[in-house]
Amino acid sequence: MMVASLWGMSIANKDWGSGYNHTNWDWGWGWGWGPYHPPNQTQGPNKINVGGSENWHFGFNYTEWAFQNGPFYFNDTLVFKYDPPSNNTFPHSVYLLPNLWSFLTCDLRRAKMIASPTQGGGDGFHFVLNRWRPYYFACGERNGFHCKVGRMRFMVVPFFRWNH
Repeated sequence: MMVASLWGMSIANKDWGSGYNHTNWDWGWGWGWGPYHPPNQTQGPNKINVGGSENWHFGFNYTEWAFQNGPFYFNDTLVFKYDPPSNNTFPHSVYLLPNLWSFLTCDLRRAKMIASPTQGGGDGFHFVLNRWRPYYFACGERNGFHCKVGRMRFMVVPFFRWNH
């Protein structure tokens, strides 16, 4: 199930083409050579602000954001920006979840906090995608409420950067 899920997540990125299509139909997936290239393919690592201009906040669909802004590549840096806790804002954090089940259920029991509520201010918290593995991110505040109800979760599987 996990392999099928990861495969489904990886091909869900739009504008992929294999360049090897005997029917000339646009299947919408492949390895990035040919006329269609992944949207953020560059020669070097990218610095990507999680959520774009929305930053990291309650109520934004980060899973959809990841689909629309992927694929992500080795050594890309994800930047989590969020307001530090105050009387006017709820605190946010960033957790790395250990597996797909924890991600789907927002189970934080075995998750690791990688950014505290105070680390998202200023230039934000920077996380480098430096291994080929699925990364499951979530906000751990309110015992998973931000993850479950606030949709503050997404996953990334970094790809190799191919030079053409």
